[in-house]
Amino acid sequence: MKLAVVGGGSTYTPELIDGFARLREELPLSEITLIDPDERRLSLVSGMASRMLARAGHPATVSTATTIEDGAAGAQAVLLQLRVGGQAARNVDETLPLECGCVGQETTGAGGLAKALRTVPVVLDIAERVAKAAPGAWIVDFTNPVGIVTRALLQAGHRAIGLCNVAIGFQRRFAADLGVAPERISLGHVGLNHLTWERSVYLDGVDVLPKLLADHGEKIAGDIGLPPALIRRLGVVPSYYLRYFYEHDAVVAEQRSKPSRAAEVAAMEERLLAMYADPAVDTKPELLEKRGGAFYSESAVALISSLVNDRGDTQIVNLRNDGTLPFLPDDAVIEVPARIGSSGATALPVDPVEPLYAGLIAHVTAYENLALEAALHGGTERVTDALLAHPLIGQASVSADLAERLVAANHAYLPWAVRA
Repeated sequence: MKLAVVGGGSTYTPELIDGFARLREELPLSEITLIDPDERRLSLVSGMASRMLARAGHPATVSTATTIEDGAAGAQAVLLQLRVGGQAARNVDETLPLECGCVGQETTGAGGLAKALRTVPVVLDIAERVAKAAPGAWIVDFTNPVGIVTRALLQAGHRAIGLCNVAIGFQRRFAADLGVAPERISLGHVGLNHLTWERSVYLDGVDVLPKLLADHGEKIAGDIGLPPALIRRLGVVPSYYLRYFYEHDAVVAEQRSKPSRAAEVAAMEERLLAMYADPAVDTKPELLEKRGGAFYSESAVALISSLVNDRGDTQIVNLRNDGTLPFLPDDAVIEVPARIGSSGATALPVDPVEPLYAGLIAHVTAYENLALEAALHGGTERVTDALLAHPLIGQASVSADLAERLVAANHAYLPWAVRA
C-alpha cells in the first residue's frame, strides 16, 4: 500500500520510517510519499528515509512531492504532521502568554489556541485536496492541537482519526516498570487530547494500578512532574499535561526562568538536518529521541494497519464522543480506547467519570468548541471568548489582552486578521 505523509520534511519523519522498517510485517508498505513545500528539508529527510529503508532491507520506495495533489494520489492513508509557522511561531506560542502570567505551551492554553487558529484552516484545505486526490483514504491526524483539529476534520465530513503518543508512552513506561511485554498492558485511559488520566492499568486483564503506584509511585510522579502525594491521593496517573493545570503558577515561574522549548527544538532540528545530510548516516540518530514523539511510529503503524486490514483491535485514539461520555456533546472529540477496523473507530464503554475529572473535561471541551469557532470564522471577539472559557486563563482583562496580542502576533497566518 501507499502511505502519504503531509509534513514529510519534518525532523520527526525518520522516527516514522524507523517504525515502518521494524514493523514491516504489520504494515507492508510499497511506497511512502513525503509531502512538504520546503524542498530543502524534503530532500534531506527523503534521502535519510531511503537510506534507512535500504539498510533495513525494506522494499518500499520513498517519493517526494511539494503538493497534496501529486503526493496523495493513490494513497490509502494520509498522515498529517505539519506545523504552520514552524518553530518561530511555536516560540511565540510559548513565550507570549507568559507576559500575561499564563502558561506558555504549544498545545495547551493560549499557545494552543494560537496554534489552532493557524492550523485548522490549513488542515481543512489539505483534507479537501486529499479527498479529491485519494478518495476513500483515511486521514490520521497527529497535528496539534489534535483534539480541535480532529474535531474540525470530522465536522467537515472527512474520514479522520486523531492520534497522540501519550497513551502508548504510558503503556511502555508501565510495562518497563512491571518488567513485562507492552502487549500485556492495557489502559483505562479517559479524557481529551492532552487532558487524560490513567484510571486503571491492566496486566493480562487484572488491574494492577494500586500496586504500580505503591511500588513505583515516586518515579511515576517524577516523570510527569507532579508531587507524589498528589498521585497517591488521586489514585490515578494524570497525563504530564495536567501539570499545567495542577501546578500552574509553579510552571509559569519555571518557564520564565529558562529558554523556550521551541528555541531548544529549533537548534536540535538544525543538528538533525545536518545529520540527515550525511550520506553515511542510515539509522535514526539518538538525538531524535530528545526531539519528542516517542513511540509515534508504533502507534501510527498499529492504527493504519487496523484501518486498512480491518483488525478490530483496541487502540487509544481521538474520535467523536457520540454518547461515550454522557456529560459532553456528541460532536466533542474525546481520547479513549476504541475498536479499530475498516469502518473506523468505535469507542468502548467507559466507566462513569469522577466529578474531579469530569468537570475539567467539560470545561476544556467548552473551550475547544469556542476555539474551533474562532479558527473557522475568525474575529478577535471569538478569540477572547475562547480564552475566557479556558480554565488556565478565564479572567476578562487577561483574555482581552491576550486575544489582541495573539491576533497581532499571528496576523500573517490569519487571513481575517489581515483583512481587518
